[in-house]
Amino acid sequence: MNNHKNNLIKDASIVALSVLIAIILLKTGVFINILASSKSLELLGSFIAGIFFTSVFTAAPAAVVLAEIARVNSVILVALFGGAGAMIGDMIIFRFVKDKLSGDILYLLKKSKSEKLISIFKLRIFRWSLAFLGALVIASPLPDELGLMMLGFSKMKTSLFVPVSFLFNSLGILIIGLIARAVM
Repeated sequence: MNNHKNNLIKDASIVALSVLIAIILLKTGVFINILASSKSLELLGSFIAGIFFTSVFTAAPAAVVLAEIARVNSVILVALFGGAGAMIGDMIIFRFVKDKLSGDILYLLKKSKSEKLISIFKLRIFRWSLAFLGALVIASPLPDELGLMMLGFSKMKTSLFVPVSFLFNSLGILIIGLIARAVM
């Protein structure tokens, strides 16, 4: 019991530190400089922008860079390399969400004595629906954290998560690239 409380404090601290670092990177312009310089690297730039495509704090600038790269390069290659980078970014977040955060939230639900809510989380149809919705969020231009949290709660295995993340991130980046080409 005390272990869960310590884990919650540790997890909240990690999230707070991550948010602080992201804000500092955005405010100082370091992140924008990294993305701007990677844009000229084309496919490597797609991979780097893909890594940043996954976070709520970096998704918008990364999407702009991916759109710019896709506008002047092969949209399919940008989607594949960007999807690979996004998969790496998602893996980092997913490991944290799946292994720690979902257990901590279930612990909080048990503390609140909400047995009906806990039993819903254990239903197979709920887990599959949650996994499907999570994959759709990953494919959308929305930041991936919500989708990754859904996939973590669904207890998706890492061996299934990797191709799902790659496929849906690549699809989302492909759509962004196609829109960028059509508009510009």
